[in-house]
Amino acid sequence: MTVLIVGCGKGAVEPQHAVDPEFPPLAALGPVSVPQDNPITPAKVKLGRLLFFDQRTSGDVSTSCKSCHTPELGWGDGQAISRGYPGTRHWRNSQTVVNSAYLTKLFWGGEVTSLESQANSAITGNLAGNGDPVMIEERLAQIPEYVALFKEVFGVDQPTYNLALKAIATFERAEVVDNNTPFDRYMRGDKNAISPSAVRGKTLFEGKANCIRCHNGALLSDENYHNLGVPPPPQFEKDVLMQVSLRYQHYSRGVPEEVYLKADRDLGLYYTTKREEDKGRLRTPPLRYIRYTAPYMHNGVFATLEKVVDFYNKGGGDDPARSILLAPLNLTPPEKADLLEFLQTLSGPEILMEPPAMPEYKPIEVGRR
Repeated sequence: MTVLIVGCGKGAVEPQHAVDPEFPPLAALGPVSVPQDNPITPAKVKLGRLLFFDQRTSGDVSTSCKSCHTPELGWGDGQAISRGYPGTRHWRNSQTVVNSAYLTKLFWGGEVTSLESQANSAITGNLAGNGDPVMIEERLAQIPEYVALFKEVFGVDQPTYNLALKAIATFERAEVVDNNTPFDRYMRGDKNAISPSAVRGKTLFEGKANCIRCHNGALLSDENYHNLGVPPPPQFEKDVLMQVSLRYQHYSRGVPEEVYLKADRDLGLYYTTKREEDKGRLRTPPLRYIRYTAPYMHNGVFATLEKVVDFYNKGGGDDPARSILLAPLNLTPPEKADLLEFLQTLSGPEILMEPPAMPEYKPIEVGRR
C-alpha cells in the first residue's frame, strides 16, 4: 500500500510505504559495535593502522592489507578481479573495507563472521597475503617500535599474531567508517539533506525498482545469498592465472570431482554448503560508499552504476537458477536517473589516508630477546 503525498519541491515529503514484515526498512547507520574482548583505544588504533599498511605481514613482504584495500580506490583495489599474491591471480572483486565493521558475514561467500577472522584469512590466504603467522611474529619482534606498541596496548613483552589481528580490526572499526552520509542525515530528520530527485529515487528503491528486497536495513544489505545471473568476466577466457585460481578454489573447498573438472564459474555459497541450489549464490554487498567502489559485482563485470541499474532493469542475468526476486523493472530513463541520484546519497566524503611511515627493523643482540 502506498499513500501518495503531493509535492516534489525542496524539502518535500516522500510517499510513505507500508512496512513489509519480511525485511527491515531503510534506516540511518548507528555506531559501530565493539567486541568486549577488543575495546578501541587510541594506541591500538595507531598500531592497527601501521599493521594495515605494513607489507611485512605477507609471505614475501610485497603485500599489505592496503594492497587490496587502497584508500584512494574506495578501499578496494579498483580492478574487476582483485590482484593476487605474486604469481597468482584472484578470482573475485576486492570489496571495500569501509563499514565492514558492521557486517556479520564477510567475504562474498560470508565465510567468516568478524574482522579479526577476516584479517587472518586475508593474511594467510594462498591467493592474498600468503603469510605465515610464526614468521610474522618473528618479524614484528625485531621491530622495536612494534615491541613497544604491543607492550603499551596489550601489556605483552613480545608481539603475537592474534593480537596483531585485533589491532587491525580495531583500526577498521575506528577509522574506516562512513555513517554520516546525506542519506543518514535525511533519515535522521534533515529533509533537505538529499535532493528531490534522490527522494524520488528512494521511493523507487523501496517500490518499483524492488531494490529493498535485498538491500534493506541500515546497512542496505540483507546479508543473505542470491544468484543474480551475473555474466562471467570476459578475461576468464584468456587469463590462465585466473583459471588456475578458480580451479584451486574448487579443489581446496572440496567440491565433487565432476564439478571440479568442469570449473568455469564462481560457485559462491556452494563451496561451503555443497548444496546444488546454492551454486552461484553470493552475499548481498552493502550499498554504502558505493560512489567510490567501482567496478561492481563479485567479478567486477560492471564498470559503472548505470550498467548495474540497466542489468537489474532487464531482470538480471540469463542463469536459469537466478533468484526469483528478479524480474524486469520497466524503469524509464528519468526513473533510472532518480534511482542513481539516490544511490549517490549513500556515500559521504571520500575517506583518504596517507600511509604511515613504517617502523624499521633493528637486529636483536645475539643470545637476547
